[in-house]
Amino acid sequence: MVLGMMVLPLPPLVLDFFFTFNIALSIIVLMVSLYTRQPLEFSSFPTVLLVTTLLRLSLNVASTKLVLTEGHTGPDAAGKVIEAFGHVLIGDNITVGIIAFVILTIINFMVITKGAGRIAEVSARFTLDAMPGKQMAIDADLNAGLIGEEEARRRRSEIAQESDFFGSMDGASKFVRGDAIAGILIMVINLVGGLIIGMMQHDLGFAEAGKTYSMLTIGDGLVAQIPGLIISVAAGIVVSRVGTEQDMSEQILGQMFARPQVLYITAAVLGIMGLIPGMPHVAFLMMAAIAAGLAWWQEQRAQQAAAEAASPAAGAAGGQAGAPAEAPPLQEVSWADVQPVDLLGLEVGYRLIPLVDRNQDGELLRRIRGIRKKLAQDLGFLMPAVHIRDNLELKPNQYRIQLKGVDIGLGEAYTGQWLAINPGNAAGKLNGTQTKDPTFGLPATWIDSSLRDQAQAMGYTVVDASTVVGTHISNILQNHAAELLGREEVQALLDHFGKESPKLVEDLVPKIVPLGTLQKVLQNLLEEGLHIRDLRTILETLGEHTSRTQDVDELTAVVRVALGRAIVHQLFPGEEELQVVALEPQLENILLSATSGRSQGGLEPGLAERLLQHAASVSEQVESQGLNPVLITPAQLRPMLSRFLRRSVPSLRVIAHTEIPDSKTIRIIALLGAA
Repeated sequence: MVLGMMVLPLPPLVLDFFFTFNIALSIIVLMVSLYTRQPLEFSSFPTVLLVTTLLRLSLNVASTKLVLTEGHTGPDAAGKVIEAFGHVLIGDNITVGIIAFVILTIINFMVITKGAGRIAEVSARFTLDAMPGKQMAIDADLNAGLIGEEEARRRRSEIAQESDFFGSMDGASKFVRGDAIAGILIMVINLVGGLIIGMMQHDLGFAEAGKTYSMLTIGDGLVAQIPGLIISVAAGIVVSRVGTEQDMSEQILGQMFARPQVLYITAAVLGIMGLIPGMPHVAFLMMAAIAAGLAWWQEQRAQQAAAEAASPAAGAAGGQAGAPAEAPPLQEVSWADVQPVDLLGLEVGYRLIPLVDRNQDGELLRRIRGIRKKLAQDLGFLMPAVHIRDNLELKPNQYRIQLKGVDIGLGEAYTGQWLAINPGNAAGKLNGTQTKDPTFGLPATWIDSSLRDQAQAMGYTVVDASTVVGTHISNILQNHAAELLGREEVQALLDHFGKESPKLVEDLVPKIVPLGTLQKVLQNLLEEGLHIRDLRTILETLGEHTSRTQDVDELTAVVRVALGRAIVHQLFPGEEELQVVALEPQLENILLSATSGRSQGGLEPGLAERLLQHAASVSEQVESQGLNPVLITPAQLRPMLSRFLRRSVPSLRVIAHTEIPDSKTIRIIALLGAA
């Protein structure tokens, strides 16, 4: 169609139809851009921009042929649309018409088109620069379990489409700019060419030729430039707006006219200007009254909304106007007034509410869900939900984590800032609020986002506020996993496992293995840092030994032996030779005597203190070699030493000789003695 209009002669009636279609198409594009919430909702806009530009140029070519060949016959030679637009703008003064057309073209070319092109160029550059960071954020959320593979694939595709869109808009804006230049040149060509043709070929006078061809030229230019101006405005709207869940009208009305104070001040300024002598009093005072009335209306709406929120039952049907409201009946105290203690709780100060507010798409909510999912996969049972509430008694940026109503974690986080943690090898200091990482106690600094890249270059580990709180929660959940495994959780675990092995669960629990015994054994395993994913082995082992003993420590020991391969794999993944720490023979004999009861009074306080100090020293020495500190002991000593060292030297894990598979070899790298 475009090529046909450029090559074939078009009658004026058909040209009128195409000009009208071009105007309608430009209005449609403008309306779509106004009601688009995200730029990608109108991803075909660069192509539409190209097609509409070619359509206007082809119409210019077709109309130019008619103007130059039939212009001498009268102002309707190129159709009624061009004639009407020429009369509207020119009227009886050709000079004013030409000046108005030039101004319209300059506005389109110098202001709208140039600004939209610059915005598209900058948006394309920043979108491309931000792609690696966005991709890394998606990978981090995927690895943390916050999103699934499908959601990650959708987000990556959206990022690629966004980059392609702004890149295309950067190039397509050049078409609009070229179209504006072409409009000026076509007007000059039509005017000069029409004068020459009218005077030399059709024997028209200069004044008559100038009037006829000026009206046709300006009408033709207007018919093309007005849709071009509309398309340019649409392009500027699409590339300049910030994507939200609101269209443009909702954004403007909600942000410009929502505050009565602004409108009151505007009304006051206009009123003062309207009272100055010589000013147009009617216009200024009328606009001041409109602004004040709009402010009063907004104020009344806000008060009405607040009143409805405070008393949702006000105005309910069933009562007469003016009748006094009946007092609600007094209710007796019931068990509903007894509030149970939350197993897991998170309380935040008011400045941290955006992190946990669903209406504000709180990042911390998704992160906590991801943490629970990751821990369920690692430990083998589903953690209870974290109950979140705000607490005005806390500092604005403070939060605290509670277990069964008792504080077990306290920290501060600053939304909009980043925590730069010094892992020990960071070079230099940063400007910000000095603090400590609430999870591991490392020195850290809260910094502005502008210093993030500098901090990373200096060797700091930089994380946002939601990551700080999420990491703290994850660490506490892991350390208190045994306390979080109650009977309800154990029963839910059995119900889930019973779907795969119904016979095993039916035969053992609670007929042979009481539910309480199973819970205590699982808690012992979790306290020692082991997962309970292999529930089949645990249940089968307990089923074999529960008839012989009901002692939880003995049952835990036999279960650990059955899980020996998994324990060793967790401590020494993929290694055939196990590099471990052993007890000095003399110390081992002393401990065996104390355990068997032959030694009166147990361990001496001085011996216990030296043992803890030496254990901490050996553990640090082994960790400095890049190894996992593990102490190997006889089976009789393992439970006692594990409990003894757990609080003071948590990094030193204790295993028994009987837990090591026959396929593994042992190499002693250090001795733990009393000296």
